[in-house]
Amino acid sequence: MPMKRFNRCIKALTLVAVGLMACQSLVAADDDEWRSLHREVEQGHVVALSEVLDWLERHYIGQVLEVELARDADLPRYEIEMIGPQGQVVAFEFDATTGEMLGIEGVNIDGMTRP
Repeated sequence: MPMKRFNRCIKALTLVAVGLMACQSLVAADDDEWRSLHREVEQGHVVALSEVLDWLERHYIGQVLEVELARDADLPRYEIEMIGPQGQVVAFEFDATTGEMLGIEGVNIDGMTRP
């Protein structure tokens, strides 16, 4: 009996170790992507995320829930989700090379617009 329990513990620890290595790999890949973005901003190829977030704050009321850098045909886009004062979730899409807003989707967007 003790040997079976020991083997189960070893299997469980192995699964945990594999899971941790997978998580570490994902974090490293994500970190590499943000480092690459930072280089692009420094070289002037991409608008800094802070500029886009500042623009959003000047024009819309809400809190940022999520920011994602997406690439379509190698063109970078910022996808930003915000939650508004009435609980509405609105998704904004920006051209990361110019900072121009490409689109907006959601419910009660007018309820988030600053006067």
